[in-house]
Amino acid sequence: MMRAFRLVLVAVGFSALAASAVQAQPAPSQPAQTQVAPAQPTEVQNQPAPAQPPAMTPLPTVPSQLGVSPPTSAHPPLQASETPAAPVAAPVAPPAMTATLPHDLSPWGMFMAADIVVKGVMLGLAFASLTTWTIWLAKAMELAAAKAAAGRALRRIEAADSLNAAAGAAASKSGKLRGAVGELLTAALAETRRSADLGEEGIKERVAIALSRIEARAGRAMARGTGLLATIGSTAPFVGLFGTVWGIMNSFIGISQAKTTNLAVVAPGIAEALLATAIGLVAAIPAVIIYNVFARAITGYRATLSDASGEILRHLSRDLERRQRGVAPAPARAAFHAVQPAAGMPAAAALVPAE
Repeated sequence: MMRAFRLVLVAVGFSALAASAVQAQPAPSQPAQTQVAPAQPTEVQNQPAPAQPPAMTPLPTVPSQLGVSPPTSAHPPLQASETPAAPVAAPVAPPAMTATLPHDLSPWGMFMAADIVVKGVMLGLAFASLTTWTIWLAKAMELAAAKAAAGRALRRIEAADSLNAAAGAAASKSGKLRGAVGELLTAALAETRRSADLGEEGIKERVAIALSRIEARAGRAMARGTGLLATIGSTAPFVGLFGTVWGIMNSFIGISQAKTTNLAVVAPGIAEALLATAIGLVAAIPAVIIYNVFARAITGYRATLSDASGEILRHLSRDLERRQRGVAPAPARAAFHAVQPAAGMPAAAALVPAE
């Protein structure tokens, strides 16, 4: 700045010196005129000559200092009190803290840049989501197999004529009763043998109690693990919300430390917080849906077991009545024959099943 100012002063001084040198040069002499001017009247000769302008007084010579030309008439020297003050340099503001967005805004990049607490929340929610899908896969296969087995056993029990025949039809190739329906048949047969010398009504009551307990136990076994789905579905959104609150809190702390409201300072923390909320929803929504599906499927499975229990009680009731009357169970398709009418009966004889 000072150097430019000095250069300007030097240029102005050189221009003023050139102008003064041109003015100081004497006028060129005019050649003498040979012709004599005619005489003028006395009035003209006695007129006073026009006044000449006063000559300019030259300025005192001042030696140049610091490469600056001496003052001229165009730029007279300044008094001591008029000396220009040195220009004050404007204060340079410190460079503002530049906060830039991270280059990697993918979910993995935001996870790696997140706070340790937010990372813990994300890992917990990811593990909950993995648990949800594991339970879905295992429980879906178990429930499908159990429902198919119960349905086949129920159809065989309905086609049987007695409790023993139903047990034989529902048994596997090795002769063992398996599955929940097999447990129902085993309990009914065992109670019938134990109560062979007791009354019929007591046998039916005790068998009904045993069958109801087996149904409840089978339903609890099939519902095992679905409670965890309900817990994940109800708590995962709030866990994700905790991560969101923590991330936003860290964002505001970063704003106060950076002393700037630049969006680049706030955006990364908010993005990480929203990622925690998103993972919480990803874990919660499937858990709730899978829990509802399993609840309906387990209800249907228990209904199938209830139908099987009803068929077993029906067979037991028929067997007890046959034992009381000493009548053997009729075959599935009984052959009918004509009975000769007795004396005094009409000609149309009734058809009764053959013994």
